[in-house]
Amino acid sequence: MSFRKTRPIEGQKPGTSGLRKKTSVFESTNYLENFVQSIFDATGGATGRTYVLGGDGRHFGDRAAQRILKMAAANGARRVIVGQGALLSTPAASHLIRLHRADGGIILSASHNPGGPEGDFGVKFNGANGGPANEAVTGAIHARTLTIEGYHIADTADVDLLRIGTQQIGGMEVSVVDPVADYAALMEELVDFAAIRAHFAAGFRMRYDAMCAVTGPYAREILETRLGAAPGTVVNATPLPDFGGMHPDPNPTWAHDLMEHMFAKGAPDFGAASDGDGDRHMVVGRGIYVAPSDAFAVLAANARLAPGYARGLKGVARSMPTSGAVDRVAAAEGLAAYETPTGWKFFGNLLDAGRATLCGEESFGAGSDHVREKDGLWAVLMWLNILAARRESVREIMTGHWRRFGRNYYSRHDYEALPVATGDAILAGLRARLADLPGQEVSGLTIREADDFAYADPVDGSVSAGQGLRVLFEGGGRVVLRLSGTGTEGATIRLYLERFVPGPEGLDQDVQGALAPMISAAEALAGIRRISGRPGPDVVT
Repeated sequence: MSFRKTRPIEGQKPGTSGLRKKTSVFESTNYLENFVQSIFDATGGATGRTYVLGGDGRHFGDRAAQRILKMAAANGARRVIVGQGALLSTPAASHLIRLHRADGGIILSASHNPGGPEGDFGVKFNGANGGPANEAVTGAIHARTLTIEGYHIADTADVDLLRIGTQQIGGMEVSVVDPVADYAALMEELVDFAAIRAHFAAGFRMRYDAMCAVTGPYAREILETRLGAAPGTVVNATPLPDFGGMHPDPNPTWAHDLMEHMFAKGAPDFGAASDGDGDRHMVVGRGIYVAPSDAFAVLAANARLAPGYARGLKGVARSMPTSGAVDRVAAAEGLAAYETPTGWKFFGNLLDAGRATLCGEESFGAGSDHVREKDGLWAVLMWLNILAARRESVREIMTGHWRRFGRNYYSRHDYEALPVATGDAILAGLRARLADLPGQEVSGLTIREADDFAYADPVDGSVSAGQGLRVLFEGGGRVVLRLSGTGTEGATIRLYLERFVPGPEGLDQDVQGALAPMISAAEALAGIRRISGRPGPDVVT
């Protein structure tokens, strides 16, 4: 074991999804080591503790895992459970932390960001509940990166991460495990595998695009081996260090191949895609795209069809930018409904306290109290359970849902990689005018309320301010703006647009057409295009 001197490295401030930088930054001298040592130091040290380690298989992940194992041993850890080949989806890592009652986990991923030598890399610390570290912990980690003077590391050979079983680094046990087995067993407890298996046997067809990311082995094992889907149902199933050149973000823009298949003649009944680390998903029916907010509302309305939720839900929670579609389900079912800031850590308190069972956000994420992360494959399996039980198509399910609850037309417009000063100026300009907006008319719409969203946690009483600018209109429409923390370059402004139509008329409009008044109002209020010089958003979902 050795202690190697270092000095603080600027820019190591973790965001809502851990620390993300260009891969070359993490590969630079001491960068990874500084951050990992700061995790150990800021959380009370590693002595005697058990951790889970793994990631999405992106470039540098295998080498990073070896360094982290040696650092854990040198810091006195008792045991590290690591996925074979250093692979673990984020929800599977959360499950292993909870299953083995570990003290935490280190997840190597930049989620849906591109990978490879020129791509992105990330490190995230999850706590003992399996969820992302809270703001107090991430703040302490950042503070430690500003004062760190050295790190501990074992001078030893690499561990064979392809060999399942137990190995040693000094006094620390390294348990290399099958990354899929425990997760698949958990899914079989929650979802009606027999009903889904029978549905496939009766001729139901699907296409699952794993986007050359970590969910491929999970989907193959569960969908093709355990549920009997036809061989080849899972495409792009082998995790690759650069994701095969793909941008592993499951939305209509980046999962365009899946969209083309699902809207083509002879399309399968159901399509789905997952992201880099397996916590996000997209679902598509034959000739119909399902927006994430609607997809989550359908899960809440039909959860009882799955064995793991047959007794009903304790409550539902959504992030503030997510549409209010699930709120209407909660009201009809008499469920508690919570609105939180963006970031899965805010759901953790509600889940741990037993106040919510299902949580979801508009950025293609949904999950339940089975783990403390969003879970893409779980959501797809829940949809398969619903389709098998109801014996209806995706289009029929969505049409019936809108007729019962009304439709929240919803879209997100992303303006990516803006100069930071530009992004800040756009939000600052609108923020300065919020108090004067109520009662004004913009693009034919009357503003009812405007604020900078603040959240008071009902469990621990903590307050999180400055979580996004909201402008609410009479009749249920909304415009929301916030800066995203998931990029590694510049600033990304996310513009969220929502309009409610109660039905029964007007439920089958073109989404962007239905939202035209909101789009016009947003530009009049914030001037994103005018100030940035952009002709329009880079990504529309």
